[in-house]
Amino acid sequence: MSISRRTILQGATAAATVGTFSIARAQTPEFTYKYANNLPLAHPMNVRAAEAMEKIKAETNGRVVIQIFPNNQLGSDTDMLNQVRSGGVEFFTLSPLILSTLVPNASVSGIGFAFPDYDSVWKAMDGELGTYVRGQIAKANLHVLDKIWDNGFRQMTSSKGPINSPADLKGFKIRVPVSPLWTSMFKAFDSAPASINFAEVYTALQTKIVDGQENPLAIIATAKLFEVQKYLSLTNHMWDGFWFLANRRAWDRLPQDLRTIVAKNIDAAALLERADVAKLNAGLQAELTSKGMTINQTKADEFRAALQKAGFYGEWKGKYGDEAWAILEKAVGGKLA
Repeated sequence: MSISRRTILQGATAAATVGTFSIARAQTPEFTYKYANNLPLAHPMNVRAAEAMEKIKAETNGRVVIQIFPNNQLGSDTDMLNQVRSGGVEFFTLSPLILSTLVPNASVSGIGFAFPDYDSVWKAMDGELGTYVRGQIAKANLHVLDKIWDNGFRQMTSSKGPINSPADLKGFKIRVPVSPLWTSMFKAFDSAPASINFAEVYTALQTKIVDGQENPLAIIATAKLFEVQKYLSLTNHMWDGFWFLANRRAWDRLPQDLRTIVAKNIDAAALLERADVAKLNAGLQAELTSKGMTINQTKADEFRAALQKAGFYGEWKGKYGDEAWAILEKAVGGKLA
């Protein structure tokens, strides 16, 4: 299935529909589970997840029905993380950087200006670095699927002016997700980071509580942030993804044959979603320009040097420990600290 830019830019108006939008009525499901996420219904993650849930229902002969609740319908990221831990929801997709509030080393994949391109990201996350992080997540009594979904390289937006260099971030009020790594990085740039859940981002930008925010292009588009932000700076400052998490007890309740079907289809959907996001990002610059955004390119070297000078990499090497840091540096092909 091809997902067009037009599709994702059709407002997330459909997101108001409750999570059964893609699920045909099951006659006698043995397991009716909920999958919650923070993204608009039109985002590739929800489109591909809906396809996967239909396949799971079909291949389990209706024994497993997974309802999708997109767009923060069941609460903020923090709320939904608590729900997947308690069993209030059975599945949840979350950025490793926000997951780090529970699993500290989960955010190692999000270190600022570490990954130069997607090839290095997937080699790492489908390889040793991903294996390491999944092991850390499992210690928190959550089940995590093998394949991480793509959120994308993150870019900065602003209502004040373009971000061309680290100097432009000095005193800049920027919304960041609720995660220590983001706060730490922007403090290293002498910015003024404010931790705000995604559900409140549009309003925070509209009311000028913050000057800007940072997110991948697909989210800037689907969440219509171009309506409240004029400038888009292509910084690629972090790569971010979504781990597909399951409540451990709910996962273990599924017989092995059903677990195999669920995992196979969700992981296959993750690979399709990665390709969708890459395709979208390639064309979204023109789309966002047509929506009135002014776009500028930046050079990673300047920003990376500023973080090194501020001691950012050394600080996080100490927090993650030598093992995790060595796996990261091996994955990105060079020394960071």
